[in-house]
Amino acid sequence: MPISSKQFTPLTILGLMSGTSLDGLDLALCDFNKSNGAFDYKIIKTHTFPYPQELFQKLRDIYDGNALFLCQVEVEFSNFMAQCANQFLENAEKRPHYIASHGHTVFHQPEKGLTKQIGSGAILAAKTGISTICDFRTADVALGGQGAPLVPIGDLLLFHQYEGCLNLGGIANISKYRNNITTACDVTLCNMPLNYLARQYSCAYDKEGALAQKGAVNLDLLEVLNKPDYFSFNAAKSIGYELFATYYRPLLESFSITVEDKLRTVCEHIAIQITHNIEGLQTVLVTGGGAKNRFLIDLIKEKTETKLVIPDEQLVDFKEALIFAFLGYLRMHEEHNALHSVTGADRDSCGGTIYL
Repeated sequence: MPISSKQFTPLTILGLMSGTSLDGLDLALCDFNKSNGAFDYKIIKTHTFPYPQELFQKLRDIYDGNALFLCQVEVEFSNFMAQCANQFLENAEKRPHYIASHGHTVFHQPEKGLTKQIGSGAILAAKTGISTICDFRTADVALGGQGAPLVPIGDLLLFHQYEGCLNLGGIANISKYRNNITTACDVTLCNMPLNYLARQYSCAYDKEGALAQKGAVNLDLLEVLNKPDYFSFNAAKSIGYELFATYYRPLLESFSITVEDKLRTVCEHIAIQITHNIEGLQTVLVTGGGAKNRFLIDLIKEKTETKLVIPDEQLVDFKEALIFAFLGYLRMHEEHNALHSVTGADRDSCGGTIYL
């Protein structure tokens, strides 16, 4: 994707990211610049704010709520984001020029022209006094795209030394750069079903995959997990919470096997799908909470010759917040921040609504 040769102004941007795994709100304060034809970044400060239990429950239940409930939760969530941003910036060494917020995805059905991320940019701008960029996905969907993944533009311009970038969040997604073309997709659900199962043991997540390692693969469950046509579909594609709510969760609940066996089988499914998607790549950068799941990483390594590179913990945890800050940087310079080669849209686009 060509980037114009115009002058880029150095900016400090605070990136906010809430993923589908509901691990918490990630904040990354970052500097960006472009020099000698290449973009560079510096992460100044990071932090994850866990959700209060009541808000966590509401975010988890929002898919099954009504329109009024959605609006009420959005206001509560937006105020929480603003409170976190203000607290985070109290002792920061510099104040950002902008906030770039991904928000929290509650509905994603791009085939119907629909994607919804809650998180009011108006509330963030009003409560922090900082101009805010949000709603990054809808412009791409309006152009016929999936609105996701959006991270690949950041992978291309900030992490071009890797042939692929794999994020193991609530949803696993991959960016690949070959023959001067960037392609990407959501691979499968990852931490979303794993965390759901771990909570049955009153654990927020399965630390290092210890519970999964105790289980055995259930071949019948594995076959059904790998069955959806989505996995053989090669065009632009993305996944939302809907796949978990309507397929994975009912499926997992229908099998009368131990939680350990379910975790082990889901890990096997994830490893199979990821291995298929990284085939032929030499090196892949791996980030997201799943990068800390030692058992899952070992399963993937057993199935591939691709070298998996796991960076320092800060980049593992905050790469998506960093990249959404970078998407904001591109937006403020009126540069494309969504790639049609990734999303299937009619053309590249510059997405993001700005609240001054």
